Amino acid sequence: MTIEITANDPATRLVMRGAFTIANVTEVERQLVTINTESPVHAELGGIDRIDTSGAWVLATLRKRLELAGQSLEISGASEQVESLLHTVADALPEQDTVEVERITLTDRVEAVGRSVTRSTLFLFALTGYLGLFLAQLARAVRHPSEFRMTALVHHCEDVGLRAVPIVALMSFLIGVVLAFQGSTQLRQFGAEVFVVDLLAISILRELGILLTSIIVAGRTASAFTAAIGSMKMREEIDAMRTLGLDPAMTLFVPRILALILMLPILGLVANVMGLFGGGLMAWIDLGISPAMFITRLVEGTDVSHVLVGMIKAPVFAIIIGVVGCHAGMQVQSNAESLGRMTSNAVVTAIFAVIVADAVFSIFFAQIGF
Repeated sequence: MTIEITANDPATRLVMRGAFTIANVTEVERQLVTINTESPVHAELGGIDRIDTSGAWVLATLRKRLELAGQSLEISGASEQVESLLHTVADALPEQDTVEVERITLTDRVEAVGRSVTRSTLFLFALTGYLGLFLAQLARAVRHPSEFRMTALVHHCEDVGLRAVPIVALMSFLIGVVLAFQGSTQLRQFGAEVFVVDLLAISILRELGILLTSIIVAGRTASAFTAAIGSMKMREEIDAMRTLGLDPAMTLFVPRILALILMLPILGLVANVMGLFGGGLMAWIDLGISPAMFITRLVEGTDVSHVLVGMIKAPVFAIIIGVVGCHAGMQVQSNAESLGRMTSNAVVTAIFAVIVADAVFSIFFAQIGF
C-alpha cells in the first residue's frame, strides 16, 4: 500500500495504490490524520486493487472530518466495488446526536422548589396516615384482645430490645468516657474538675443517652422493618394475607411499633447507666474522683427532671422509627433495587426525623423551663 499526499493550492491531492485492508489500516490512518482540513481533498483511488470495510471506514471518517471543517472529499477513479463499499460503510456510520443544553431559568428553579415541597408534604401526610392506622389498629386490639398477636410482640421485643443491648451499652460507655475526658481537660483549666459530674449527668441523661440510642435503633431496626415487610411485599405475601382475611396493619405494624415503644425506654435506661459508668470510670482515672464522691455529687447535683426529659422522648422516637420503617417497607416494588433503595431511605429518614424531633423537644422544654 502506497500513499502520496500533495498539498496543492486549490486542493490537497491524495493518491492511493495497492491493497487497502485491515493489515495496513493503522499506518494509513496515521498518515491521513496529517492532512490539512483547511482545503478540500481530491482522492484518486484508481490504483486500489482491493479494499475491505476497515479501509472504507478510514476514508468515510476522513470525509466526515473534512465536512465538519467545511471542506469536502472528492473521489475519482474508484471501481464499482470500491464505490459500493464506501457508500455502504458511510451509510452505516452512526450519527452523532446533538444534545441541546437547556438553560435553567428562574421559573424552572421555582418549579423545582415547589415540586420538592409538594413531595415532602405528601410524604408527611403518608407518614401521618400510617400513624393513624397504627393507632386505630392498636385501639382495635384493646377492644378485641383475641386479634392481637402476643407471640409476634415478644419476638420483636427480643429482636429490637434484647439483641440491641450490647451495641447500645458499648456505645454509651465509650461516649461517657469521651465526655469525661474532654470535660476534665477543659474544666481543669479553671479548677472546676468536680463539675464534670454535672456535665456527664445533664448531657447523658437529658440528651445524648436517648438520642444516640434512638439513632442506633433507627439504623438497626428501621432497616430491618423495611427489609422484612418489603420482602413480603415482593413475594406477594401481603396480598395473600389480605386474601385470607388478615389485616397487614394488625399483623405486621402493631407488634413491631409496639415492641419499639416498650423497648426503647429500657434501652435508654441502659444507655444512661453505661454512659454514667464510663464517665465515672474516666473521672476516677483522670481526675481522681472516687466512685463514692461521683455518686454523691451525681445524686446531689442532678435533678430527676433530666431523667424524665429523656424518658419522655423515648416513646415518641420509637413511634417515629417504627412508622418510617413500616411505611418504607410498604413502598417496595417488585424488584431488589427498590428494596435496597427503600431500606436506605428508611434509615436516613428515621435518623433525620429523630434528630429533628429531639431539637423540637429541646426548644419546647427550654420554653416551659423544664
